[in-house]
Amino acid sequence: MEAADAGYIQTDIAEHGREEALRIGFVFQNYALFRHMTVADNIAFGLTVRPRRNRPSRSEIKERVANLLHFIQLEGLGDRYPSQLSGGQRQRVALARALAIEPNLLLLDEPFGALDAKVRHELRRWVRRVHDELKITTVFVTHDQEEALEIADRVVVMNQGQIEQIGSPTEVYHEPTTPFVCEFIGKTNRLDVPTHSERTKFIRPHEFDVQLRPSSTASEAAVIQKVQTAGPFITIEVVTKKDVPLEVHIAADSRLAHELVPGKAVWLDMQKAKVFGEEQSEARQASVYA
Repeated sequence: MEAADAGYIQTDIAEHGREEALRIGFVFQNYALFRHMTVADNIAFGLTVRPRRNRPSRSEIKERVANLLHFIQLEGLGDRYPSQLSGGQRQRVALARALAIEPNLLLLDEPFGALDAKVRHELRRWVRRVHDELKITTVFVTHDQEEALEIADRVVVMNQGQIEQIGSPTEVYHEPTTPFVCEFIGKTNRLDVPTHSERTKFIRPHEFDVQLRPSSTASEAAVIQKVQTAGPFITIEVVTKKDVPLEVHIAADSRLAHELVPGKAVWLDMQKAKVFGEEQSEARQASVYA
């Protein structure tokens, strides 16, 4: 591991002892499998390079590899080479290799970054099941917000090396503590609030009610620019009378769906919004540095 510029990293040394505490499994984005080794040899690598006094016997290693091949659902592929596997299969082998040493900490560095969307979706569900079964503390680094919200128990949002917020997926999505978190986690519309102080309002696309006529004096008039259906939702791009572009989401089975076409005038009502002041952001960032 790289030396930290500042601070420290602490594991549960008191419980496991120093040697046990350093038992860390890594999984990288590019798999980092040995091309000249079979799947079985790749999985066994971390065990075979241990000092002799701590190394399991050949039969124990063989049994552990067989169990892991069953666990990652790749039984019968132990004699193949990485080049003979799909991207998803290679990533499963990389995870099995990390699990072979029975780590007490598992580090996953954007493990699905090189995979297509369908395989990513399948593997992140699988990784979550692995975590729930083995109960290993896992740090999962990703730039995919949806991935983080689906997999994690706790999410740490970082911005230029600084922690912006730590919380459950529900907390960081519904109760962001800084403008950066609000914009980074999920889609959002940003509006500047015309007041004496610097304030910004954020509204998520699904937090609008779309009407064909104003329901109150607070309703915002807008004109539809583009309509796009994406599965169960319809994405509507509108421009308000103040020339503010907004993205709005409604259910595809909404009674209004067939009436929403480019050029159509609509009115928007905000269900709720998140407002941040400049002084709030500065105060929160100062507490993080402390």
